[in-house]
Amino acid sequence: MAEVLSQSQIDALLNSLQGGDEPSQDIDKKDSEVKYRKYDFYSPKKFTKDRLKVLNSIFDNYSRIAGSQINSLFRTSSELSVTTVEEQRYYEFSNALSDNDVLTLVNVSLPDHSKNPPLLINASMPLMLSLIDRMLGGLGAETNVDLTYTYTEIEMALYRRVIQYIIGPLKDSWSNYISLDFELERLEGNPGMFQEIGVDETIVIVVIDVQMEGCSGRFSLCIPGNLLMNIYSIMDKRRASAMGEEENSQDIKMEILNNIKSSDLLVRAQMGDSVITLDDVYNLHVGDVINLGTPKDSDIKLYVDDQPWFKGQLGVHKRNVAIRVEDLVEKGNYQASEN
Repeated sequence: MAEVLSQSQIDALLNSLQGGDEPSQDIDKKDSEVKYRKYDFYSPKKFTKDRLKVLNSIFDNYSRIAGSQINSLFRTSSELSVTTVEEQRYYEFSNALSDNDVLTLVNVSLPDHSKNPPLLINASMPLMLSLIDRMLGGLGAETNVDLTYTYTEIEMALYRRVIQYIIGPLKDSWSNYISLDFELERLEGNPGMFQEIGVDETIVIVVIDVQMEGCSGRFSLCIPGNLLMNIYSIMDKRRASAMGEEENSQDIKMEILNNIKSSDLLVRAQMGDSVITLDDVYNLHVGDVINLGTPKDSDIKLYVDDQPWFKGQLGVHKRNVAIRVEDLVEKGNYQASEN
C-alpha cells in the first residue's frame, strides 16, 4: 500500500522543487503514529492477565517441587523454570509437535466431579532419553537424536514410569488454590491421532525449561480452555462463598455484642475492708462503729460482677446515696495493693 503524505510534507516537497533545494528531511520521516495491537475478533481471549499470572505462580511452585524430585530420583542437579504461559489455539500446539513425539494424557478430577478434557504433557525427546538413561544407571549425557528416531517398546515403558514422577507434583502445586487429582490415562505415540480437543479450541500452554548436568530440554503442558474455565469457576464460587461467610460472621458478631449489651450486671460499691473476729460480730449492737481503716475522703471502688472497674467519690444525688465515677481501676495496681 502506497504511503500517504501529510499536508505539511506536500508543502515542503513543493517548496523544495520551486527553490531547487533538496527535499526537507522531514518528508522522509514518518509521522509519529500510535501503534495498536491487533485484536482477533474471530478468536477472542478468554483468560485475563491476572488469571494467567495465577497459572504462572502455580507452575513456579510446581517447578520447585518437580526440580527437587528430579534431583533426588535421578541423582542429578537440575533447575526448572517457567518460560511461557500463553493463551493459544490448539492447532498452534499440535503443529509444533512432530510425528515421533509422545503426548501424555492426564485425567484431572475436579471437586464437582465434572467431566473435562485431559491435560496434555509433551517432553522433549533429548530430555526424556537422558532421564531414562539415568534411571538405568547411565550418566544421562545429551546425545544428538535423529528427527526420525522413535521410542522403542522398552523406552515407552520407562517413559511411562518417568512421566508419572513428573505428574506427581501437580497436585501439590495446585493445593493452595483448589484440590485437584491428576491421574495418567495413557501415552499417545502419534499426536496427530489425538482428536479430543478441537483445533480451534482455546488452550493455555505452559512451557517449563529444564537444565540438567549435561542435558537440557523442556516440558510443554497444554491445558484445555474448558478445563481451566471449570477450575476458575469453582475457585470463584469458593471465594464468593468465603466472602459471604465472612459477612455472616460479622453479622453474628454484632448480634452477640448487642445481646451482651442488654445483659444485667450487678454493680456494688466498696468503701473499705475490715477484719474482725466472730466474737466481735456476735457482740455487735446498734450504734457500734466499725473502723474500715481508710480515710473518709478516700476513693471508693466500684465493682462490676466482682471485678473492680472504676473508682470514685461517695456523694448524694436527688436525696439518694450515689457515687461519682472519676477514673478506671488499673488492675495491676489494684492487685498489687490487694497483695
